[in-house]
Amino acid sequence: MDMLRLLSEMPKVDLHIHLDGCVKPATLMRLADQRGIALPSNVESDLLPYVQVGEDCTNLTEYLTKFDFVLPFLQTGEALEQVAFEVVEQAAEHRIRYIEVRFAPQLHRKDGLSAGDSIHHVIEGLKRGEARFGVKARVIAICMRNHSVAANMEVIEAASHYLGHGLVAVDLAGDETTYPASLFREVFALARTLGIPVTIHAGEAAGPENIEEAVLHLGASRIGHGVRLKESASVMSMIRELRIPLELCPTSNIQTKAVNGWDAYPIREYYDQGILFTVNTDNPGVSGTDITKEYRVIAEKFGFTLVEITTLILNGVEASFLESNEKADLKRDFEEILEKLGVYDLKKH
Repeated sequence: MDMLRLLSEMPKVDLHIHLDGCVKPATLMRLADQRGIALPSNVESDLLPYVQVGEDCTNLTEYLTKFDFVLPFLQTGEALEQVAFEVVEQAAEHRIRYIEVRFAPQLHRKDGLSAGDSIHHVIEGLKRGEARFGVKARVIAICMRNHSVAANMEVIEAASHYLGHGLVAVDLAGDETTYPASLFREVFALARTLGIPVTIHAGEAAGPENIEEAVLHLGASRIGHGVRLKESASVMSMIRELRIPLELCPTSNIQTKAVNGWDAYPIREYYDQGILFTVNTDNPGVSGTDITKEYRVIAEKFGFTLVEITTLILNGVEASFLESNEKADLKRDFEEILEKLGVYDLKKH
């Protein structure tokens, strides 16, 4: 079986995917119709430039404008459930067996939902998707860098009620350059007190000091992106020793100019130096990508072999926020499928 075919057949996980970065134009048209909001066009293909970036995207700020376009349509429980369900449906198309979908509850409250309500509806949509498509799906609630401490504390409190009931972690996202990680110690101290696992967007639009802060002071057990880790030998060494997984999102990292093109992308360097990382999509709709494409691109551009890609896929299972018994079951499922595909030998592991 050739490599491209194997890449599509292999079981996968996606640990870094944003709910509002997955909205299909057809769904947008339906939601707009329900809400009586006029769209710039009623032709699906005409809507793509509003929801998807091109090769010429200049930075993270431009990339984030695509979210401003879709957010007004994601303000009801029904809309959140529908989009969450479709994320699982799209995941199933690419043989994803486990997915962690993240979103910011405070961005979905314009029509009266509480932070807890929005988490509830996303979980319900994921559960429907899980039942229909056989993809295990969990939610991560995001605190926003530009929000007040009180608003972010509210997210942590709401998340605590769903921990173990569909929610697995909390996150921090938004403008990393303007709002460094150090501003959020109080918020994530609450997460630690409540026993909620933490992943933090860091080392994407700002330097490795944010990664260090996220791990040492915010309690992050995973780092979203972390592409700028290599700028500090000491932080890199710490991340390697603590075995903190990075959630790399290759296509998105190039589009947001987190690095200056593929030649500067540190994925091979990280692999060779023993940095633990996973491969993810970030925003399939905005980036025009999918998980199979992400693996294809690292194979083509960085020479990742099927054996190495198998390691990365299993890294994803290991780095997941699942309970240890669920994680062990998932790992066993993956190993059996990978062995059948001829890319893994259970006897050697």
